[in-house]
Amino acid sequence: MNITKMYEQRRTTSSIDAVGMIKPQTDIIVPIAVGEPPGLLDALPKVDHLKGNRLFQMLSLRPVLQLGKEKVKIVSMFLNKDERRAFYEHEVDLLPNHFSDLPYILNEMTTNRVIMVTTSPMDENGYFSLGTNCDYIPFLLHKNVIILVEVNKYMPRTFGKNQIHISQVDAIFENHQPLPETPTLPLREEDKIIGNSIAELIRNGDTLQIGFGAIPNAIMNDLKDYRDLTIYTEMIPDQVVDLFESGAVTNQNNPLAPGKMTATFAYGTKRLYNFMHENKDVFMLPVNETNDVRHIASIDRMVTINATVEVDFLGQCNSETIGGRYYSSTGGQGDFGMGARMAKEGRGVICLHSTAKNGEISKIVPTLPNGAVVTTSKNDVDFVVTEYGVAKLRGKMIRERTKNLIDIAHPKFREELTFAAKKMGYLL
Repeated sequence: MNITKMYEQRRTTSSIDAVGMIKPQTDIIVPIAVGEPPGLLDALPKVDHLKGNRLFQMLSLRPVLQLGKEKVKIVSMFLNKDERRAFYEHEVDLLPNHFSDLPYILNEMTTNRVIMVTTSPMDENGYFSLGTNCDYIPFLLHKNVIILVEVNKYMPRTFGKNQIHISQVDAIFENHQPLPETPTLPLREEDKIIGNSIAELIRNGDTLQIGFGAIPNAIMNDLKDYRDLTIYTEMIPDQVVDLFESGAVTNQNNPLAPGKMTATFAYGTKRLYNFMHENKDVFMLPVNETNDVRHIASIDRMVTINATVEVDFLGQCNSETIGGRYYSSTGGQGDFGMGARMAKEGRGVICLHSTAKNGEISKIVPTLPNGAVVTTSKNDVDFVVTEYGVAKLRGKMIRERTKNLIDIAHPKFREELTFAAKKMGYLL
């Protein structure tokens, strides 16, 4: 059948008609972040036939949908700011995971499933691109899955394993609206110092995993004069564009796609989305490939950079809870931490400010508090960086680790941290 005719047969002018195809007792899965289809999601509260459904979301950029738990149970795979409240008010549940494992977990958990995605417009061969996304969606596109597509002309057309053919699609809803963009993150002086310290750990020819946030932005500001860097990451942030334009990135060492930057999703501004559009230097892959520890470990000189909430004297990193309450989830930190540890000349960097609450609380702590989560094992931590320096932990004994971490704590907390370390028997 002609692809234009297939398109028209599947196109609906009503998002409510599209989600009307969802049967009770089925699971609804949407992509991470920018890939969520806003029109289709907004239609869910407007239909009455849903009952016993589950909606799986990750790093949603939207407020929590008010659906009624008897109709649709919302399962978050990485809490956003609204979901943190909703989790403790029992409106949302949290599914712990390594990001790399999500395709397999979702495949096991869900049998009757509906996939709802935002895509670029269809190309001349009948393919829609997931654009900023690949994540866990391609792994779940089996024959018996219902696929609802929200076409958005603002979604960039990208290349990789993130294509859906018109023959796979059950309904199409066109909804053209600008994509969500990252907020402007002002750089604090501490961010610049941390960024500079991490940049000094990077060498020409290294392969980098780097994410979103003020500190990653500061790091990339210091990398523009580097050469032959490769970007092998899970998320593409905005300032990667600067590294391409400066000539710092050539992607010559990428084993999954030589000469290309690989990632599983992107989140930035219009500048990033325009850069990605039909750019053959960008290759999108499923998260079970980008975050596969075996792939990461095979990359010589792999440098991974991740943020944490607090680090204890042993080097255990809590990146998920604050004050014993869930704040986010693991994401890909565990994947890249383990991979970098096993890579030849690999370096794993954990970064954080030395204090929180306007300097009232030290983020270098003797022990993680009750209720805290160990996101990254002490055995997978290589470097810890604050604005007061770099602590090398890999290959260090407990007393060496403790001293190194106290040395990069805020000066006003070092005396009490030293007292605690002596009481614990970690220092003389």
